[in-house]
Amino acid sequence: MGNTRPLCTATAAAAGCSHCGLMGLATPSGSGSSVWCAFCHRLTRIERQRGVGKGDSATTVALAVTSPPRSLTLSAGREIPASYPKIRGKKRALLVGVSYRGTAHELKGTVNDVKAMRRLLCDKFGFPGDCILELTEKEMDPSRVPTRQNLLLAMRWLTEGCAPGDSLVFLFCGHGVQEVDLKDDEVDGYNEALCPVDFEQRGVILDDEINESVVRPLGRGVKLHAVMDTCHSGTIIDLPYLCRLSRTGYWQWENHYPGGTGKRPNGGLVISISSCRDDQKSADTSGFPESESIGAMMDSFIAAVEAEPGTTYGRLLSAMRTRIRDGHGSRLLPGRLGSYVRRMIPPSGVQEPQLCSSEMFDIYRKPFLL
Repeated sequence: MGNTRPLCTATAAAAGCSHCGLMGLATPSGSGSSVWCAFCHRLTRIERQRGVGKGDSATTVALAVTSPPRSLTLSAGREIPASYPKIRGKKRALLVGVSYRGTAHELKGTVNDVKAMRRLLCDKFGFPGDCILELTEKEMDPSRVPTRQNLLLAMRWLTEGCAPGDSLVFLFCGHGVQEVDLKDDEVDGYNEALCPVDFEQRGVILDDEINESVVRPLGRGVKLHAVMDTCHSGTIIDLPYLCRLSRTGYWQWENHYPGGTGKRPNGGLVISISSCRDDQKSADTSGFPESESIGAMMDSFIAAVEAEPGTTYGRLLSAMRTRIRDGHGSRLLPGRLGSYVRRMIPPSGVQEPQLCSSEMFDIYRKPFLL
């Protein structure tokens, strides 16, 4: 992969055109400036990102292109690779773990997260192993390396040809960022985005693009669970309803797109479980040897599912939050993992797993089933 430039610059920086992808545009250090792309002859506005990365391994401020979201033209004209799994049965999964090997943003636990999720899907929920597509930097097949182009193609693979009764899972473990929202459709004024392995060359994948790829295509009777272990991931696939804990101690739904239907699926059901709020960072275990690493969110998710088969969404969310919170001072995240999480995130900033959905339901009654 080679080394990439740091995410933080004090003076001028090189950025990429969000329209054509040309890299090396010179950008001034101040925010709110614009540059002219000599290749596609379009104006690109430059803003400072609110946050970058997962854990302390990439917590610097970055310069980011914040022009209107890209369409999916990069993948629309490309065929899904023939090496991707041929679907049989009613279950399929896309598992993505980005390590950013050889860069300043390297993560060590993401491949282990993918392996752990594969075991859970196959052993507990009956997913066929040959209907699971993995994108990691350890793959020998170039089409399975988690580049921006490959990730967009893989999301198409996940949703293409779905029929009523299908159950889909999308896991992403890696870095996440926020960018200024220019469409005025985000409550907090920021878009969330995933960082593929080549994000510094090809750009991030905005929440609008994720929603367009894996949410809106889903027809009636199709169910998708997205498990997002990345910073700033609370509403990262732009689902309308966010579940929050009220002052009385009960979960209740908030509508983030009142009156709007454009970001909902085409009759299907989409539920996301993410590692933290949009304004939070997620703890990674990059301080461990690679063989021992696993993200705090994935640890809490798998432990909660395995501890109580058939648990409800409400109990799952509460168990995940309890395990992560207790990692700051009790026995539930013992030893090196608990110590690392406590060191990475101060008690006042403990990451809080989030639940979003395309439709409201009783989280205390609905069983968690993949």
